[in-house]
Amino acid sequence: MRENKIRTLWAQDKAVVNGWLAIPSVFSAEVMAHAGWDSLTIDMQHGAVDYGAALTMLTAISTTDTVPVVRVPWLDAGIIMKMLDAGAYGIICPMINSRADAELFVSSLRYPPRGQRSFGPIRASLYAGAGYATQANDTVVGLAMFETKQALDNLDDILSVEGLDAVYIGPADLSLALGCTPQFDQTEKPVVEAIELILRKAREHGVVPCIHNGSAAYARQMVEKGFRFVTVASDARLMAAAAGKAISETRGA
Repeated sequence: MRENKIRTLWAQDKAVVNGWLAIPSVFSAEVMAHAGWDSLTIDMQHGAVDYGAALTMLTAISTTDTVPVVRVPWLDAGIIMKMLDAGAYGIICPMINSRADAELFVSSLRYPPRGQRSFGPIRASLYAGAGYATQANDTVVGLAMFETKQALDNLDDILSVEGLDAVYIGPADLSLALGCTPQFDQTEKPVVEAIELILRKAREHGVVPCIHNGSAAYARQMVEKGFRFVTVASDARLMAAAAGKAISETRGA
């Protein structure tokens, strides 16, 4: 079965550098995959991507060694299983707010007897190769998003759920929940303190800490703090920034 590089890097206590795909395009996904990211996340929550587009994007990513990840729209067992069947090697699930949420999420990732995932890896078996049926439970990864005050209140309960691989901080929603400005690369004290608390608690529970970032410089700081999965911007933001820079430099010249 094909290796999940995310698990390999985590086993070596190294950080996964993750890219983000919000544009529903097979070509842009292929271009991003060839850029050298450790993993790429297809955003089905806030991106413009539906299932049909995601399927083609997963295929494009598989032309490289980049690990395909999907952020599903919500905590829904059906879409989690469907994206795993499509070949995602990791699932990021938004708004995990309680132990019950985390248990449902983990259960949706694993085949019985460890979970309730239904068997039908229509494309996953093509991507992963022989052994998927018996090795998928130990190969795919689940990242539970922490982005609310309720999640903070239930921090230990959520992190103690057996089988939860990682916790993924969504800084914008977390900022809103704490009465701060919704943004990445946070410096506002309440959010910074919450991020540090989640990081510390995750390490105590043996859960991998992960975070979304707006810039490479901030992502690097997070790696130095101990985060082991860092997302840097998105295809849309990177394209807009590069285009803006080119226009500004040309007009300036």
